[in-house]
This record gives sequence, C-alpha cells and structure tokens, in this order.
Amino acid sequence: MSDYLESERLVLRQFTAEDAHLLIELDSDPAVMRFLTGGEPSLPDDLVRDEVIPSLLAAYERWNGRFGLFAAYEKATGAFIGWFCLRPERSGPLDVVELGYRLRRDAWGKGYATELSTALVDKGFSELGVSTVWGETMASNVASQRVMEKVGMSVVESIPTPDDMQGVEGADRGGFRFEISREQWARR
Repeated sequence: MSDYLESERLVLRQFTAEDAHLLIELDSDPAVMRFLTGGEPSLPDDLVRDEVIPSLLAAYERWNGRFGLFAAYEKATGAFIGWFCLRPERSGPLDVVELGYRLRRDAWGKGYATELSTALVDKGFSELGVSTVWGETMASNVASQRVMEKVGMSVVESIPTPDDMQGVEGADRGGFRFEISREQWARR
C-alpha cells in the first residue's frame, strides 16, 4: 500500500478492506466519540464492515486516490493513531474540500492533528487544485477549533447542531464552520 502523505512523524495511507477493526475500535472509545455521538459507537460493527469500508474504497476510485478518508500511522512505531480526511462533498465541486480528523485518545496532545492537518492543507492547495478547505466542529470542542486555527483556518459562520447530535454534550451551543482559501494560505 502506498503512502498518500507523509509528515515529520506520521504517514497517511488509504484504508483497505481489512481495516474495519481499526474504525470499530476508534469509534468504540467514549472519549473519542464525546462530541460526535455523546460517547456511543457511531455505527454497528457490521455496518462499518459492510458499508463504511466499501464506501471509503469507492471514494478513492471516484476521486482517483486524490481525496478521501485516510488511515494515520506513527512512523516510529507503525501504530494506527486515527484518520484524517480531505474530500469534496459527494456532489460538490472538487476544489472545495473538507478537512476532518479523528484520533485515538493515546494520540491526543502530541500535535499530530495539527501536523497532518497542515500537511493536508498544503497538499490541497499546492498539488490538488483546491480553492477552499473547510471544517466544522462543535462550539464545545475547543481542541478541534485550536487545530483549525493553527493551520490558518478561521470561523466564517456559526452553525446549528445537526438533529442527530441534539443529545450530545454542548449541543445547545451549536458549532462553527472554519475555512481557509488558497489566497489566505499563500499569504501565510
């Protein structure tokens, strides 16, 4: 499997059909899922195997491996630390892409989210013809907001909490959409 992107300490690779257990384990940690589902696993294990993984693999084909959701590993240990995405909306333009990430708890606080997010934003603007990178997070998820700020993104609007997240801690506060344009990135 070839690498999609490398940073100083980390590497991103495409997920494979055999990687469902990585997503299942990640989404089974209540702390990881705190701001997404209130701590509950996001999907039953069989749906991850039968629908999520095939959807990820189809996205790599749809976008010729340029965009998608990628597995992140430490270079030094080979340990899976979570995932990162850089991808357009399914029916959206290819030059407006979402930045996202979800990390295992033991990878928190090490600067990994900022390191790979910066590398992804750089790749999007310098190699992939991206004009805008955006991300969304809940108002109560300050750690995620800090990552987006560190990569040069800024809040462009407040957003309501999605209906399926109403029971999540902090849902009453809504969230934020962050963005960075190619022009803003070039001035950094």
